[in-house]
Amino acid sequence: MIEILSSGALATVQDLGRHGALGLGVGVSGAMDGMALAAGNILLGNDDGAAAIEIPVFPFVVRFGRGSAFAITGANVVARLNGSPIEAWWAHEAVMGDILEIGPPEPSPWRAARAYLSISGGIAVEPVLGSRSTQLRGAFGGHLGRQLRKGDRLPLAPTGGPPRLDCGLVPPALAMPLEIDGLPVVRALPAAEHDRFAPASLAAFWSEPWKITSHSDRYGYRFAGPVLEPLAPMELRSHGIVPGVIQVPHGGQPIVQMRDAQPSGGYPKVATVIEADLWRLGQAPIGSRVRFLKVDWEEAVEALDRNEAWLGQVRRLVGLRRLQERAA
Repeated sequence: MIEILSSGALATVQDLGRHGALGLGVGVSGAMDGMALAAGNILLGNDDGAAAIEIPVFPFVVRFGRGSAFAITGANVVARLNGSPIEAWWAHEAVMGDILEIGPPEPSPWRAARAYLSISGGIAVEPVLGSRSTQLRGAFGGHLGRQLRKGDRLPLAPTGGPPRLDCGLVPPALAMPLEIDGLPVVRALPAAEHDRFAPASLAAFWSEPWKITSHSDRYGYRFAGPVLEPLAPMELRSHGIVPGVIQVPHGGQPIVQMRDAQPSGGYPKVATVIEADLWRLGQAPIGSRVRFLKVDWEEAVEALDRNEAWLGQVRRLVGLRRLQERAA
């Protein structure tokens, strides 16, 4: 068990998502940065999709009710265990009664807004429709279907796994950097209504920086930039959408559907952020700027393969480290 002693807004229990329920009108949810969540679990010997805590607002403080290995991934946060500084992207050990404080991110070569606290065994809340992820709009999953609060106590699964490693990882943002003119890049595929926008608007969409506005959250990121004008007014019936779809409402400012996106919508779609880059966008801070880069289907699949190859390399290196420690 861990007890929440202090929590900023919108900290939730998340895993890799609730897949297969879109036909029931239930969105995917899950970690905004699935790469960070999977990496933390690999460090601890958990399944990649074990539930962890997603932390977008700091500080966040917990007390351990049992001895546990843990890892903090995602943002380069300032963290302390019983007042002593510890590193992010590294496996650590806590004993019963230890207090972990996770503070705001420090300046670093990569910009990331969210941290993930993974614990050996994983957070053992009851799964709903095959996932432990919190769905805030529907008020189900996670811990009581809501954000975490001071005083909450979360159960932990039995560990039964390998002992803690004394090792860390290079974040994927450093291992697989992607920038244009010093700005983070997310790759996207043209969507169904792409060619129904004016050529000048399309040129601006693919070449100009876009600012993530304060009206952004796990449901959708709203962007400010050039107005995207259609060739003619478009009125569409509601249809299925998924995380990554970039819709353009009447005001001409795009919205990227994120992990808690509803499963249907009627705005025209100019593009779709590729699955391989949703973690990059999920870590972009509010107020920052990003660029969209047009790719084709083959490039999108190649990018996803590269993510899987990075996770596979992490598994191999962590496995080798475990063998070394056993032999020592």
